[in-house]
Amino acid sequence: MARSWILFLLLLFLFTFSSPSRASTVHNNNWAVLVCTSRFWFNYRHMANTLSLYRTVKRLGIPDERIILMLADDMACNARNSYPAQVFNNENHMLNLYGDNVEVDYRGYEVTVENFLRVLTGRHETAVPRSKRLLSDEGSHILLYMTGHGGDEFLKFQDNEELQSHDLADVVKQMKEKHRFKELLIMVDTCQAVTLFSQLQSPGVLAIGSSKKGENSYSHHLDSDIGVSVVDRFTYYTLAFFEKLDMYSNASLSSLFNSYDPHLLMSTASYREDLYERPLNQVPVTNFFGSVMKTVHTDSAYIGFSMEPEIHVSLVTENIEDGRRVLQTNTAQTQETDHNATESCPFHAWLKVLQDKLDNENADKLVVYGLGSMIILLVISTWLSV
Repeated sequence: MARSWILFLLLLFLFTFSSPSRASTVHNNNWAVLVCTSRFWFNYRHMANTLSLYRTVKRLGIPDERIILMLADDMACNARNSYPAQVFNNENHMLNLYGDNVEVDYRGYEVTVENFLRVLTGRHETAVPRSKRLLSDEGSHILLYMTGHGGDEFLKFQDNEELQSHDLADVVKQMKEKHRFKELLIMVDTCQAVTLFSQLQSPGVLAIGSSKKGENSYSHHLDSDIGVSVVDRFTYYTLAFFEKLDMYSNASLSSLFNSYDPHLLMSTASYREDLYERPLNQVPVTNFFGSVMKTVHTDSAYIGFSMEPEIHVSLVTENIEDGRRVLQTNTAQTQETDHNATESCPFHAWLKVLQDKLDNENADKLVVYGLGSMIILLVISTWLSV
């Protein structure tokens, strides 16, 4: 009988206090890898696609140090560009995508399948700087955007080599095994884009492509001044969706996917969600396309910059007694400094953090846990003494 009561109390404790905590809606560990795989002037729109997504994720809060930007060709400085050092995604030329704050990590012939795989897996040579590395961890949300020319289960890199579906599946598997992401969203704007996801097997991965197998992805409109198409349809309508949002928006992934109209795209945007564990209508798009950086709140300013009153020696007159007062003044300042140093020691800082935690809503939870543990220990010790 006593054992039954003990088992009942243990189960009651576990069901009461081990309920899953509410997931945080603050997204502050986000990364983006944006890849334009096309060269040559007539592929101007692919570079504009990538720079447009680059501008969008920066506007939504992802900083440059967490964005890997790969551009296979420099359309801004191409001799045929009638707007030197500028790239546009609309014929109205109102927004220059290639401004002063664009940081390209891999440019020109650096955009290869090998470097792409090295970025995702973290297998770099020692000379590669931190700014060109994807320094994500097991808690990161990563957006992988790729645009260019593709076909059935492949994506061309600079008309020279191909990234195939099994290559993508293998690199994602390595990333998962190396704890380089928590969730990964792969977005591809190319012909037959969905076929690139056919061999993915890693959990936590969501993928969306601009077209199904056998379908092409089309450009949106031609710029007569530049002489080429400046943006693709899938990316154009993706940008139209995000222009209405900010980094705190609660718009869901399902609302993004439902916004794609096959009649406007002239193709069928499709996604693969069988590897993704959460309902799409409960996941904000900013979990991948935005970021809110962590901030640390302090009750007081740093000691080095505090505006506490000081006693100036220049007020002392030149005589022996005032000289003694100077010595006394310096001693008082030393004691005050020692007091500040004592307050800033690690032990006192730890006590301050503990006190703050006890002052907020976690205090009740801590007390309940303590009482529950004491009851269990009391029951077990009583049972053992019988």
